[in-house]
Amino acid sequence: MRVTPVYYYSSASGLVRSFAQRLERPVHDLAQRDVRLSEADGPWVLLTPSYKTGNDANDTIPEAVRRFLRSEVNRRRLVGVIGSGNRNFGRYYQDAARHVARASGRPVLFEFELAGTPWDVEECRRILADLDAALAAAPAV
Repeated sequence: MRVTPVYYYSSASGLVRSFAQRLERPVHDLAQRDVRLSEADGPWVLLTPSYKTGNDANDTIPEAVRRFLRSEVNRRRLVGVIGSGNRNFGRYYQDAARHVARASGRPVLFEFELAGTPWDVEECRRILADLDAALAAAPAV
């Protein structure tokens, strides 16, 4: 069974990177130019932070995520979104993940705060394993 990879963007804090690496599956860092310019070879999941803190002129979706999603192939193969955020951002908490999900018609699979708790990691692993199984059982298109 294919393990669905996670493409993520993490700031210098490394909180999202830490979470992604604990998922125990293939992960690809969109901060790396070669990854950002590549195309996913099958279904994939986006893990994105939200950074907007109340400035309406400040876009919450990281530019690296926007660039990766410019590829029609990547947009078509996206199967779900995971969001990282900070509740201090108020109404902008998880805004990037929710925006990408709405725009793409894909579900938000999971949301967590900052680097996530051990429970968050285990729950996200379970959700992704269920996704892998569902994709494996789906008829080929």
